Amino acid sequence: MIVSEIMTGNAISVQPKTTVVDAARIMLANHVSGLPVLDESGALVGVVTEGDLLRRTEIDTEGEPAGWLKSLLQPAAVAADYVSTHSRHVSGVMTHNPIFVTPDTPLTEVVQMMLRKRIKRLPVMKDGKLLGVVSRTDMLKALTAKLIQTPQASSDEEILNAIKSEIAKANWAPKSGLRVAVKDKVVTLGGTIFSDAERRAVITIAENAPGVIDVKDELVFVDPGSGLAFPATA
Repeated sequence: MIVSEIMTGNAISVQPKTTVVDAARIMLANHVSGLPVLDESGALVGVVTEGDLLRRTEIDTEGEPAGWLKSLLQPAAVAADYVSTHSRHVSGVMTHNPIFVTPDTPLTEVVQMMLRKRIKRLPVMKDGKLLGVVSRTDMLKALTAKLIQTPQASSDEEILNAIKSEIAKANWAPKSGLRVAVKDKVVTLGGTIFSDAERRAVITIAENAPGVIDVKDELVFVDPGSGLAFPATA
């Protein structure tokens, strides 16, 4: 999937001269965690988020003032920190040079950016113009839509073949020790596994096969160290 398939269009934005209080009110009223910041020509110049407003003097969260040594050696950094905790306008608190994506960006790249940078939403740009925003909420909506799709009707044989095919592709699966049976769309898993992680992964494969109603776990856990066998669900 790509960004254009799930993004929210007509994104709400603010300008650098927007007051911090107005930006906060807009975020609260629209249930969003951040806003793109556009200049008067419509160019993206920043992003302001909840995180940018966590350290504020008004609520006594600005932190301890810089010591004399840091103030002496890094006066510019100390001054910039003062602006971010005291500024009345978005220009003083926003993140400059923000990361953005395009409508054609694959969702795999979006997820990597969000996780790596610990961000919740990304502006979607095309030809220098803001088209919308893609957020973690958009991801959840897309996931929900996929999960609730009605599975295609499958015969027991088709279910069995689907499970075996997926297991064959899984390089972690103990293929020689597994038994899979399907009757009336109920899957029974038997054989041996060597960790609880393997058990849960094999069950997940079975649950995801189209048409499956239920999965019965009759797997046996074998301790590689002692060679002792135990019911996997014990």
